[in-house]
Amino acid sequence: MSTMELTKQVKELKELKAMAAELDAEITAIEDSIKAEMTARGAEEMTIGIFKVRWTKVVSSRFDTSAFKKTHADLYGQYSRQIESRRFSIA
Repeated sequence: MSTMELTKQVKELKELKAMAAELDAEITAIEDSIKAEMTARGAEEMTIGIFKVRWTKVVSSRFDTSAFKKTHADLYGQYSRQIESRRFSIA
């Protein structure tokens, strides 16, 4: 692939990512609007036309690695491992 073709692809990729960011912002704004209405109505679940919309609390348990590392540094070091990965970025 030539440098010109690669430049064109990178430019197109950056434009598409910008469009995706705009869409994400618009999606978030609409979701926030619906959540605000549900909060105002005191509803965790609503049927709106053919759609059932839920905004419920979810409780989960996560392992606190930072706290464990502070209190049990030796064990943390014994059971931690390095993982190699690759990151794609365009500047």
